[in-house]
Amino acid sequence: MLVNLYSAQEAIALGIPSSAYVHIPFCRRRCYYCDFPISVVGERLHGDSSGTISQYVEALCQEIAITPALGQPLKTVFFGGGTPSLLSINQLNHILDALNQRFGISADAEISMEMDPGTFSLEQLQGYRAAGVNRVSLGVQAFQPELLQVCGRSHTVADIWAAVEIVRQVGVPNFSLDLISGLPRQTLEQWQESLEAAVAIAPTHISIYDLTIEPGTAFGRYYQPGVQPLPTDDTTVQMYRQARQVLITTAGYEHYEISNYAQPGHQCRHNRVYWENRSYYGFGMGATSYVEEKRFTRPRKTKEYYQWVQNLIAVGGLLDHPQTLPDEVLLETLMLGLRLKEGVSILTLTQQFGEATLGKIWQCLQPYHRQGWVEILGTEEKATFVPNASYIPTSGQLRLTDPEGFLFSNVVLAALFGRLS
Repeated sequence: MLVNLYSAQEAIALGIPSSAYVHIPFCRRRCYYCDFPISVVGERLHGDSSGTISQYVEALCQEIAITPALGQPLKTVFFGGGTPSLLSINQLNHILDALNQRFGISADAEISMEMDPGTFSLEQLQGYRAAGVNRVSLGVQAFQPELLQVCGRSHTVADIWAAVEIVRQVGVPNFSLDLISGLPRQTLEQWQESLEAAVAIAPTHISIYDLTIEPGTAFGRYYQPGVQPLPTDDTTVQMYRQARQVLITTAGYEHYEISNYAQPGHQCRHNRVYWENRSYYGFGMGATSYVEEKRFTRPRKTKEYYQWVQNLIAVGGLLDHPQTLPDEVLLETLMLGLRLKEGVSILTLTQQFGEATLGKIWQCLQPYHRQGWVEILGTEEKATFVPNASYIPTSGQLRLTDPEGFLFSNVVLAALFGRLS
């Protein structure tokens, strides 16, 4: 176990990671909206029965073992994909052991795992739980069989309810559920039905993603944004407002980030590392790291990733990567931080980037402040009135309003990128 050489505040200030993302790229099939770096293994082989998965786990553990440890135990670990629940219990233990031996894992670490309904058993989840997994993110996406089929999902509605029952039996302390709005032929009535089903399950966390049509995906070939059978922009806005109404007003969830709702004390600690633009390790095919002010992404294809790991071993884990430029850090800080309910600290922006840069930011945001999309939150939890662009705020939180600012976040961020890049 690695000795903790720094306080939490010192580690953040020095950019020392205390989080790790681990990419498990395997899926039974590729969903029609997915552009993630994945490898399809089919319905029959998974875990130890798949030589493909076993080979990948070995390469992944080699990458972990050769990566320099910077002196801070891991406080969050996130297994994403792909479908991490295609791992065997032994394979998961192998990866966690590699992380613990190289970096150390704090006793109170949040260890999250994305899982798809129909891909795990009661015994399997019990094994994951014994290995240390204490947060599960269940990729439900929809509660209607016709919508699951439209998406190319491998699970059924019956699989969803069976998976939920397994999670309940095992007693996972933090359980998240994912839904997608704006799917082809999805109606407001279906969306309301999915929201009500999610609330009835009562997970501690719910993530709601608006469908994005990505080039190179099946959906990218079939559909054009805003054109039938995709819902109109007005309908997707209504879906967003429906979600807020059901989850906040009816069920009491906190809307703490544009796409995420949580019961008190159950925000995703790992994802907040991204949104606060803090350093983190990334491991596996296509994974991104942000370490020592350097952001870099691994190859997205299996063969190239294996070669990259061998190159890493050959040079002793010290591949050179360019530093992230100050302008990139600023834009990432704004792009990520403005996704959060509390936004970004004006004092921190001033200290990190200077008063002149803050002036440019505020001048750019003035029109959106007047429209009610942007506000300054003061220490008394009241939006501070800022009369004109000549007044530059010096304290408080710069944030997007909910719902209007969140709904038009792309417009606001595009303006900031155009002004600051």
